[in-house]
Amino acid sequence: MKRAASALFVVLLGLLVVAMSASAAPAGATTSAAPAGASAGVPADSTSSGGEVDPLGEVRAAELPPTIKVGTEGVYPPFSYHGGAGNDLTGFDIDVMNAIGENLGVKVEYVETPFDSMFAALESGRFDVVANQITFNDERNARYDLSDPYVETTGVLVVRKDETQIKTIADLKGKRSAQNITSNWAEVAKGAGATVVPVDDMALAIDNLEQGRVDALVNDKLAIRNYLATKPDAGVKVVAETDDVSRSVLAAKKDSGYLPQLNRAIDELRADGTLDTIYAKYFGAEVKQTSTWQIMKDNAWPMARAAITTTIPLTAISFAIGMVIALVVGLMRMSRQPVVSGAARLYISFIRGTPLLVQLFLIFYALPQVGVKIEPFLAAVIAFSVNVGGYAAEIVRSSVESLPKGQWEAASTIGMDYTTTLRRVILPQAARTAVPPLSNTLISLVKDTSLAAVILVNELFQAARTAAAPSFEFLALFGMAAVYYWVICLVLSFVQSRTETRLNRFVAA
Repeated sequence: MKRAASALFVVLLGLLVVAMSASAAPAGATTSAAPAGASAGVPADSTSSGGEVDPLGEVRAAELPPTIKVGTEGVYPPFSYHGGAGNDLTGFDIDVMNAIGENLGVKVEYVETPFDSMFAALESGRFDVVANQITFNDERNARYDLSDPYVETTGVLVVRKDETQIKTIADLKGKRSAQNITSNWAEVAKGAGATVVPVDDMALAIDNLEQGRVDALVNDKLAIRNYLATKPDAGVKVVAETDDVSRSVLAAKKDSGYLPQLNRAIDELRADGTLDTIYAKYFGAEVKQTSTWQIMKDNAWPMARAAITTTIPLTAISFAIGMVIALVVGLMRMSRQPVVSGAARLYISFIRGTPLLVQLFLIFYALPQVGVKIEPFLAAVIAFSVNVGGYAAEIVRSSVESLPKGQWEAASTIGMDYTTTLRRVILPQAARTAVPPLSNTLISLVKDTSLAAVILVNELFQAARTAAAPSFEFLALFGMAAVYYWVICLVLSFVQSRTETRLNRFVAA
């Protein structure tokens, strides 16, 4: 066992070294930020950074693919959210990216990703460009290709309406601020001395602020303006603006060669007034308010569809594969061969000792750095199957070992070999014992599939988040998601009861 653990440690250490080598930041020139300004809007002028420059001083450009994949959050109104016709993805960044795609003659395909996973997904090649209010800064410019800005804005400090102590950014010192930890606004809060409380998106940040779990938040002025227009009775207020201008850019992998085309498209859209038109569409008109009932009605089917097409198939496939793994590993665990039983112990120990979320990240975001790229749904199936296999293997083992050893001896006496005894005598009886704990594993798996959202799988929980982000109707929409999960689990509990009854009838007698 000690040797196996040592081998696992060496393998993990090797993977870590390879991943660090692959992700090391390439050297690149930095560009100073533009002079600070106070207004928000489409930048009137830009300084094109062009493409990458080779040693001969020539611009090295690469053609954009016929269909460019664009990473975006999908839960950040009014920049990227669901609220268009048919609850489609829409927003300022989406319209800008669509216009750029049309200008360049390429199709645009969006990949919705949590903001804190955005750059990991970009580096692992899940998409070609990020369009999600990425603010230009020197650190990002050194690691990624950043386009010319397509909109400029400032940050604002938001507190509860009854807050009287926090009036400036400097007053954040010693306070708690809810932020996306990889956003530039988190750096602003941290720089002022605040303790950053990580949240996935702006909607959750505001909810935490209103509930009194944090003291403040710093976020985009345009996004906060949109929120206050949507929720005029909100219990928060803006008390200050940041000093510097935030320049929103598109981001691509370093040395992508896409910058000349992206910058040319942005310049042309600015020159022909398209950027101004899109800006006026989202920031110049009054925001239409929708009732809670109408929001629930509009999102009932999209959430049910996510459950039917993703959550349930993901659960069923993962559990079926996981049970095969569990049976094999469980039998290996009982082997008298030390190498075989040791390998099974090592596998079970690793699955038990690491969080499911880490296993998902290892498969989806880490493996591409060593050349193994797996599509989101398949990656989720692999992660969940392996996880179920590790936990259920012990259930299989304990169920088999709970049977009297005389069962094996009796079967051997009448001439049955190991495989026949296992298939016709042992496993049917063990199944009766294993059904309740395996049912618990299955029901847990239904709920664990909500973690698949972090690797770009749009399952039920992600659908609820997507609906709640622009409307801020957390109670109604997360409550509806909870009902969907509950109904699925009730059906599984019914199946468990029927299965136990049948096994008791034919096996226990």
